[in-house]
Amino acid sequence: MPRIVIASANPVKINATKIAFEQVFTDDTFEAVGVAVPSGVSDQPMTSSETLQGALNRADNAKMQASDADYWVGIEGGIEDTDIGMQCFAWVVILGSGERIGRGQTAIFYLPVEVAQLVRQGVELGHADDQVFGRENSKQKNGAIGLLTDDAVDRTSYYVQAVVMALVPFKNPTLTW
Repeated sequence: MPRIVIASANPVKINATKIAFEQVFTDDTFEAVGVAVPSGVSDQPMTSSETLQGALNRADNAKMQASDADYWVGIEGGIEDTDIGMQCFAWVVILGSGERIGRGQTAIFYLPVEVAQLVRQGVELGHADDQVFGRENSKQKNGAIGLLTDDAVDRTSYYVQAVVMALVPFKNPTLTW
C-alpha cells in the first residue's frame, strides 16, 4: 500500500489528501499519515509566493522526517492583499520518490472586510475567523471557506481539488514537467 506523509497534523489536510489520491489513482488504496513540521515562512503567509514556498518547505521537511514514504505533501494556506480585497487560497506541493514534483492551488475567494482587517493587524486567518464568527478552532474544521459558504464548500473539499491538480505530473509520468 503506497504511503503518503502529509506535512501537517491537521485532520482536514490528511483526509483531503487521502481522498484526492484515491480519486486520481482509483486502483490503489493509500495509507495517509500526518507529521508536524515547520513551514519556514510566516504563520500567516501574506503573498502567493510565500505561501508556495511554505508548501514546498513543508513537503521537504516531511520527506526529511519520514523518508520511507512514497509521497510527501505540503499544504499551505495564505492570503494576498489586492486592489479589490484580500484573497484567500492555499498551495499544495507533492514530492514523489525521485525528482518528480507536483504543484496545485485552490480556488481563490475574498475575505470579508471584518476578517481582512484583523489579518492586517497580524491576527492569523483562523483566529480572525473564530473572532468574527464566534467559533473555536475553525481551521481544523470547516475553515474560512466553510464558514463563508455555510459548508457548501468545506475545507476538505476545498483542498481535495488542489491536491488533485498537484497530482497531474504523477498521473502523467511519461510527460515532461
